[in-house]
Amino acid sequence: MVEVVGVLGAGQMGNGIAHVFAQHETQVRLYDVFPAQIEKALKTIERNLGRQAEKGLIPAKGLPAILGRIAAVKDLGGFADCSLVVESATENEALKLDLFHRLDEAVNKDAILATNTSSISITRIAAATKRPDKVIGMHFMNPVPVMQLVEVIRGLATSDETFQVVASQVEKLGKSMAVSQDYPGFIVNRILIPMINEAIFVLHEGIASAEDIDKGMRLGTNHPLGPLALADLIGLDTVLAILSVLYEGFKDPKFRPCPLLVKMVDAGYLGKKSGRGFYTY
Repeated sequence: MVEVVGVLGAGQMGNGIAHVFAQHETQVRLYDVFPAQIEKALKTIERNLGRQAEKGLIPAKGLPAILGRIAAVKDLGGFADCSLVVESATENEALKLDLFHRLDEAVNKDAILATNTSSISITRIAAATKRPDKVIGMHFMNPVPVMQLVEVIRGLATSDETFQVVASQVEKLGKSMAVSQDYPGFIVNRILIPMINEAIFVLHEGIASAEDIDKGMRLGTNHPLGPLALADLIGLDTVLAILSVLYEGFKDPKFRPCPLLVKMVDAGYLGKKSGRGFYTY
């Protein structure tokens, strides 16, 4: 039974993961290497809970209790009482391998270590620990409080018990689970990111403007958000990181990142989080 969950990383995804666990009666320990990011995350969670209350999705009187379930911790040792830790750091393999090696030393030996990676090998991440049977992918969609899907990815050594515990947590959060084998990009990003990349190629080649590309996909295929606006929401650096994982993992030129995407990331045009991407914010 999972009563206390650790969330490693308090960025856009991490604060959403903390939000939904706290909303569903679970104590949360939240850590980020930057203390200011935790403060920002707690304010974001409070604001998003307020919006849910305004829409009648949750009772307003319950907000203090939800927020009270989230406690900031100063280091990985703050996860000592957690039976599940969900890592949600930057989509960088070397960083994640280091974090999982350190987590393995810091938390209870029976705790499950999950990663919110959207593309990186669960098997390789698990190999950085002494508990590969207790490592699993738990990929939430953005924004976490709104999106219903969680991709669950088993590494080569992930045990049935670990899988069942995580599956029960997905159900407890009121979300739906899609199970993927451990291959680059899993299900969603294996399909989505190449589509976004192709939209960037269409812009790069001067075939259409960003506005018309997005309009075409919204009105022509009923997508709620055009691919370029979605790229801005995800973060162009994250899109490039996932494409690089796909390209390296499959050695297939169809996954080559568009040169325009590379140039924009080099310039620091990362989308909404930097104020400029394919659109200005």
